[in-house]
Amino acid sequence: MSDELRMPRHVAIILDGNGRWAKAKGMPRNYGHVQGAKTVEVICEEAYKMGIQYLTVYAFSTENWNRPQSEVDALMKLLRNYMKTCLQTAKKNRMCVRVLGEKSRLDEDIRTRIQELEEATRNNDGLHFQIAINYGGRDELVRAVRRIAEKAAAGGLKPEEITEGTIDGYLDTAGVPDPDLLIRTCGEQRISNFLLWQLAYTEFYFTPVPWPDFTKEELIKAVEAYNHRDRRYGGVKEE
Repeated sequence: MSDELRMPRHVAIILDGNGRWAKAKGMPRNYGHVQGAKTVEVICEEAYKMGIQYLTVYAFSTENWNRPQSEVDALMKLLRNYMKTCLQTAKKNRMCVRVLGEKSRLDEDIRTRIQELEEATRNNDGLHFQIAINYGGRDELVRAVRRIAEKAAAGGLKPEEITEGTIDGYLDTAGVPDPDLLIRTCGEQRISNFLLWQLAYTEFYFTPVPWPDFTKEELIKAVEAYNHRDRRYGGVKEE
């Protein structure tokens, strides 16, 4: 990796291809999800070593509930185990973890583990790691608008006072900078209701590599591609 590579401050990843990867190996889809969770651990560590400050991964969308019940159950079991693993990793790497999404639909024990994980890592100064669970970009915006409307109705906010910054402050990602780079694995070229507001000026990178096969080398390729982009905001090139 070139020392001259300019690191994106915030990388977001749509973790795609776990099931197809497993099927290609003659294994059940759940095997792919288990391997995919291990890849998350690896990439968290490698991203931080490279100088990336924020990493956000799309783990479970609001639409994923429509998958077969056996697969949803297996994903929830994996999530329970991952919360434990993530807490240990966070202690070791000083990782600050936040879970994005509508948590009320998750089982109580999972919500408790999420709360414990967020509280235990809140003051860590390593990688800022966001996991999107039961997350949908439109759902996030609806929830934000409702809270803004409640404040306005109570007299705490005038309509003309609402700015982009106001909306930012009510999103799940409040306080987290917008992604500079979005990576989607396994060849699909869509954002699938992920971070709709936050991706306004983000560079997109699509790779055919399925998530379980995504490595440090693949991350470097994505960052190299990002370095070749002419980053512009409103027509003004970033210095």
